[in-house]
Amino acid sequence: MTQQQFTTVPSAHSTEKWTEIELLPAWDEEYYDVYTAKKYGKWVMLKTLKPAYKQDPRFEAMIEKEFDVRYNLAHPNIVMINDYEEVPGLGMCIITDDVYGDTLRKLITEQKVTQHHLDQVCHNLVDAIDYIQRNHVVHFPIRPETVIFTENIGNLKLIDVGFDQREKLSPADAADDIFSFGIVLKELLSEVPNAPAHLRRVADKCCANDPRQRYPSVHHLRMAIAHRSNLGFYLGIVAFLVVLVGALLWFSSRVVAG
Repeated sequence: MTQQQFTTVPSAHSTEKWTEIELLPAWDEEYYDVYTAKKYGKWVMLKTLKPAYKQDPRFEAMIEKEFDVRYNLAHPNIVMINDYEEVPGLGMCIITDDVYGDTLRKLITEQKVTQHHLDQVCHNLVDAIDYIQRNHVVHFPIRPETVIFTENIGNLKLIDVGFDQREKLSPADAADDIFSFGIVLKELLSEVPNAPAHLRRVADKCCANDPRQRYPSVHHLRMAIAHRSNLGFYLGIVAFLVVLVGALLWFSSRVVAG
């Protein structure tokens, strides 16, 4: 982000605890404004309801539920939530780790996408989706706007990753994740001309209109990205068993002959 993209909250709302509160317009979510700030001198990020939704019990319950759902999530490619508290001038905010960097949308717009970003999406983003699904977290569709690459290191971090948690996700929830990943991958591949050809086939399958034609699970998606299939795995097992049975028969014949 550049300094020109920030809108600073008036200093009258700042306290010794909260300083340098600045809006990040490019990181806004459907219902939330996102800010960067210092809490006791340490950089953090703030997520709060947009003014139109404040004081509405339905949306207040929504942000509280999101905090409850995400507080216990811990994954290296998901932005960590630390607290939920009142911030002067903003109201109740979800407090997260600071993630300074660029959204995938910004990198695509500025034509700065590299092979590194593609590799991160194909591995770390898939791992994050797998973790979210294993924890039965319901979330808004993953978009280039919610995928962040940290400054300098370029590590992938996923934001806006959940607002509810269920006992079990439905097949439709899993299929939607595969679809949204395919949309992100397709857009990313348009910026990496030398990407492996099989990744375009992966993106197309993820984006199939019929959910039954998509990958049935993140495991199958990961295997396809790695250009492997369960068929090869099973053939390897069969080959091993054939060799094992042959060795046992040979050993048995030697025993009988002896």
